[in-house]
Order: sequence, then C-alpha cells, then structure tokens
Amino acid sequence: MIPIKAYPNQMTDTHLLVNDFDYVQPVTVKDALELLNQHGDNARILAGGTHLLTMIKMEREDPALIIDINHITGLEGITRGAQGDLIIGPLTKIRSLFLSAYIKNYYPALAEACGSFGSTQIQEMATIGGNVCNASPASDTVPALMVYGAQVVLQGLAGSRRLPIENFLLSPGKTALEKDELVVAIILPAPDPVAASSFYKISRVSADLAKVNLAVYLVRTENQIQECRIAFGSVAPTVIRIDSAEKFLEGKKFSENMLMETGKLVSQAISPIDDYRSSAWYRRHLASVMILDALKDLWEKALTRHQKNSEPIALSEDSAPSPDEAAPLYISKYARQMIEIIVNGVKRQIWVTSKEFLLNVLRERLQLTGAKYGCGLGECSACTVEVNGKPMLACLLLAASLNGKNITTIEGLQKSNGELDPLQEAFIEQAAFQCGYCTPGMIMTIKGLLNENPRPQEQDIRDYLKGNRCRCTGYLSVVRAVFSAVENSR
Repeated sequence: MIPIKAYPNQMTDTHLLVNDFDYVQPVTVKDALELLNQHGDNARILAGGTHLLTMIKMEREDPALIIDINHITGLEGITRGAQGDLIIGPLTKIRSLFLSAYIKNYYPALAEACGSFGSTQIQEMATIGGNVCNASPASDTVPALMVYGAQVVLQGLAGSRRLPIENFLLSPGKTALEKDELVVAIILPAPDPVAASSFYKISRVSADLAKVNLAVYLVRTENQIQECRIAFGSVAPTVIRIDSAEKFLEGKKFSENMLMETGKLVSQAISPIDDYRSSAWYRRHLASVMILDALKDLWEKALTRHQKNSEPIALSEDSAPSPDEAAPLYISKYARQMIEIIVNGVKRQIWVTSKEFLLNVLRERLQLTGAKYGCGLGECSACTVEVNGKPMLACLLLAASLNGKNITTIEGLQKSNGELDPLQEAFIEQAAFQCGYCTPGMIMTIKGLLNENPRPQEQDIRDYLKGNRCRCTGYLSVVRAVFSAVENSR
C-alpha cells in the first residue's frame, strides 16, 4: 500500500470538498459558451463562488466541470450607455456597487441592498450576476433591480437577447438561461431625477438572508403619488412586483386610509412559507407593516428629490477595473497545476488540485496557520485574509483561481524586525480578544476597513465586522482597539 502524504495542520477533505471536478478558465465569452454547450448540466459557472462552492461543500451540487469566467474581459464594471442607461457587468462586485457614489445618488435602493448583503467579505467576493442567477426568493439585489426596470442581457452561441428581470426569474434556483447562455450585462434605464427609492430588510441578524425584504420606487407630484413600484423578496417563490398595490396607488393622495389599504393589498398578493428563518404568518404581517413604513419614508424623500438642486455626480472611470492578466488554467480532477501567488510579499510557486482551497494552501503548504478553519461555509470569517488588498474568505477561494494574486495573512503584518502592526498592538493594549481563535480574521477584516476608510465611526466598524463571529465576548473592546489604532496612526 502506498501511504497517503499528510501535511502538518492538514484538514480532512470531508470538511471541504468531497466531490472531484475539472476546472477551466476560458478567456472569451465564446469559449465559455462552447464549454457550456458541450457539458450542459454537468458544468457550473464560477463567478464569486460564495454560493456555488458552499453548495458543493454541502453536496447539494455535484458538477463535473467548473467554468471560472473571471478571466474574461469586459464582464466587470459600471458604464453609461448612449441613452443614459446604466450597464453593469455581471462580475461587478457587490461591494463596488455599494461604494459607488453614482449608484448611491441615482439608484439608492440598489446601493442600500448591496450594503445589507451578507458580510463585508462576501460583498467583496460576490457578484451582481451571480446573485441574480442564483434566483433566490430572498435575494437582496433583485427587488431593487426590479423596481428600476432592470433588463438582463443573455448571450448564447446563436446570439443575444434581453429579458426584463421579472421574466428571467422562473422559480427558486431556476432562471430562463438556456444551457449555452451567459448573463453578460444588467441594464438599468436612465434615472429619473425626481424619483425616490429605497430598500428595506428585516432579518434575524445583520449578516443573514431576509425574513422579508422590499424595494420601493416612488414619484410624487404635489400631494399625489404619480407612480409607485413595489418589489418584495422572501414572500413568494421568486421576488415579485405587487401590481395590485401599484395600480391602486397611482394618482392617489397620500393618507392614512391609503396606507392601510395598500398594506391589505400587499398581504393578499404574497404567498410566504414557514421555514427556519420565519413563519408564514409573521412574514405576511411584516410585509403589510413594512410597506406602510416605506411609503411614509419615500413620500418625504420624494419631496426632497424635487427640491434638490445639486451638481450631478459623474460615473467614475475607475468603476470598471482592468481585467486580470494572469494566464488561464485548465486542471483535470486527476492532476495538479502549478500556480504562482504572492504571499506576504514573497512569490510562491505551488502545485494545486482543481478543488484545493486557499485555506489549505496557507495552513498545510506554507505553515501560515493564522487564518483559521471555523465554519468552512463563509459564515464565521475566521479564515479572512487580504487578496489584492480586499478582505476575503480563504475557505471559499479555490487556489487555482488566485494565480497571480497578492495575498496577505496575519503573519504578513509583522515587520521583518519583529515589530507588530499598530492594529495588532492596539488589540493587545485594549484586550480585544479572549481565546484568540477569531482574532486574526478580525484584524485582517479591520485592515480592509482602514484601507477603505482611514477614519471610521463606531457604526462603520460594527457594520464592517458584521460577519466576524466571536463566541467569547462582545465587540466593545474591538471597537476601542480600532479607535486606538486610528489615533496612534495620526
């Protein structure tokens, strides 16, 4: 018998991926479409991977081939169309949409939806196209896209077509995509400067799927509602528009009676279910209350939009990142492939399998054990590292997808002379840890916050850390440590 090679700190494969698959990185949309056409239901598209890889780990998906489309140019970024419409590439990260000043001003419901989307690390990894194609009834981005009249652009071998997002979503987990089609863009009509819109969500905790979520778009003229669009999530098999309430509200004067009738119409139009997040009864009650609060909120916001006279916000050119220049890969499930990554400033050439995660590589090959294995499903953030300066989850990153990337772990924060990073020093001074298991992930997450916002407020810190779980204590000492590090850096 040939002994199986064991690495120090090795995690058994049953904790990660049981099933084997081939992995490929096409460099053109045509290449990806041909692979989809050839492999059909045996292939899956990898965009952000936060949903797909979790489903494979839980053995709810068993693809023979993973097609990583992240090396295809032209699929990421935000651009303006000739008619003033907004074109969003399907690989655009959720966090990028949340941070965009243009989106916040002209499509605020979408920015708010992206801000409520899971943890910060998931926002940095997940893509708008992936979230739409998951066809989850509880999607956060879809209600916002729906009230803005979004269209999904599908590209197949025979040509392209457009579908309103309502027609793209068929049932839980099912879309109108044919087996040889990709989503290549999501298009929003040019914004109405006087329309008000917002997103609302009720969930068990901040980094969780919605019990109920809601996006509303409203245009008012004096004391009447000229137009209103309402989209609810987590109350039906797909995200739905409430047509009966929209028609009822058109031309109505704003009043308490109008609000109460709208709540009744919403309650009648939805079909919620009982699950472990909520009961059908509670969801129905929530929906009828949330629409009242939303309409009151937007009625005032719409007046402000009418009175607003500020300079228009330009769409930043850097909203569309440059494509990754790393060479494409093909890895058979029976083979290994060498990748080159930069870890803590040092170039490393490592042979990896198609299903090997970054967390395995760091802990088993490089003996960098600061990043911890916790949940393995992207829910605890103990494995957080920086990838190209952004906090991401090493347990949900295929090593093969990181060829050419720059990775920083907690070990990389220490200087060559042994001096700790100011944030590490602040954690020690403020006793911002107990058992310490989650501490490396927290520090790496906060490094991302300080890169993004060097002078955060307390709410910024708490929101940024919403996906970092600590079972020992609260977060007061962590907040103090961040403020201390900021103060010491001045």
